[in-house]
Amino acid sequence: MSGIPWLRNLDRRWLFLAVALLVIVPLMTGFHLAPVLPGQRAKGFYDAIEKIPAGSTLLLAGDYDPGTIAENYPAHLAAARHLMSRNIKIVAIALYAGGPPLTDEVLSIAGQEYGKAVGVDYVNLGYKAGNELVMSRMGLSIPETFPVDRRGIPVTEIPVMTGIRTFNDLDLLVNVSAGYPGTKEWVQQVVSRFHIPMVAAVTAVSAPEYYPYLQTGQLQGLLGGMVGAAEYEALVKHPALAMRGMDAQSLAHLFIAFLIILGNVANPPKRDAGKRGH
Repeated sequence: MSGIPWLRNLDRRWLFLAVALLVIVPLMTGFHLAPVLPGQRAKGFYDAIEKIPAGSTLLLAGDYDPGTIAENYPAHLAAARHLMSRNIKIVAIALYAGGPPLTDEVLSIAGQEYGKAVGVDYVNLGYKAGNELVMSRMGLSIPETFPVDRRGIPVTEIPVMTGIRTFNDLDLLVNVSAGYPGTKEWVQQVVSRFHIPMVAAVTAVSAPEYYPYLQTGQLQGLLGGMVGAAEYEALVKHPALAMRGMDAQSLAHLFIAFLIILGNVANPPKRDAGKRGH
C-alpha cells in the first residue's frame, strides 16, 4: 500500500483541534512567533503623533463598524493608547453609524490605563450623518456640527472642547477607516482645503489606494490592516490585539501548508501500471 496508511485514516477532528489551539494560544497568552519589523508607512504614522507637543488636541475619526473590527479596532486602540501616553487630548467623532460604541470602548480602555478623564482629556462627539457634508461643516464650526457629545452634554460645557472651533484649532487628524466615507474623503475635503496634517489606519485591501497620498505628503503615515496595526504596536512598545492576531494567523497558515505536504505524502500520485497497447 502506497503512502502512509495511518495518516490517510487520521480522524479529521484532530486537525480541527490543532488549528483551534494554534489560533487560541497566541490570542490568549500573547505568545509571539517572531519580532515585528515596522515599515516606513507605520513609522510615518508613529512619527506624526510623536511630533505633536504634549497638551495638543487632535481629531480621531473612527469611521468603521463591527464588520471590519478585526482590522480597524487594533489600530484604533493602539492610537488611543499612544495619544494618551503622550498627554494629547482627543476629540473623537464617527461618520459610520456603528462607530461611536467602538470609539467609546477604545477611549474607555485607554483612559483607564493612563488615568485620563472623559470631558477633560478626551470626548466622543458621536455620529453625524452626511458624509462629506459633515466634514465641510466642521471646517466652518465643529461645535455647531456637533452641539452635544455622546452623553448629551453641550460642547460649550466640555473642558476639552475649549478653544476648539474649526480644523485650524486641531494639530492632527487621525482617521481609522473601513471605506466610504473615510480616508479618501478626509483628504479631499479637509486636508486639501484646511491643510491639517493627517494619518490613517485602513483595511488591508484598500491600503494601496492611498499610497499616492503618502507620496504627495497629504498623508503623513498609513497603517494597512492587521499587519500595519501590528507594526504600530511594535513601535509604541505595547503588543496587543494586532500582534496576537498576526501570530495566530501565521501559525494557522504554516500548519495548513504542513498539512498540504502531508496530504501529498499520504496520497502520492498514482503511476500508470504499464504502457497502453497499440
